[in-house]
Formats: sequence, structure tokens, C-alpha cells
Amino acid sequence: MALPKRKMSTCRRDRRRSHWKITAKAATRCPQCGAMTHSHRACAGCGQYQGHQVLKVKEKHHK
Repeated sequence: MALPKRKMSTCRRDRRRSHWKITAKAATRCPQCGAMTHSHRACAGCGQYQGHQVLKVKEKHHK
């Protein structure tokens, strides 16, 4: 099995890994209720997806 001949410096290693960052998922506004949702997912606030009711959402009780 091949092994590296010399130790790779931390600068060279970190420059190679500079593109490994995590990106945030895109969020869009729900057209019915205005809540922020992930794209191509049913809205957790109102339960609608592309104008159709697909989830039953419980009512929130305000005190």
C-alpha cells in the first residue's frame, strides 16, 4: 500500500479542504400562510403543498 513520503503541511492540507464548507438549505415563503419552509416540502405551518392540503395541522392554543 502506498504511503506518503513526506508529511503534508497544515497549510497545504487546509487549502485543499477550503471547499468542504457546509451550505444552508434554501428556504422559501409559503404562499398560503407566509411561513418559511424548505423548497419541495409541505408547509409545517398550514400543511399545504402546491395549493393542496396534504397534512392535518393541529390548532395552536394561545393563553
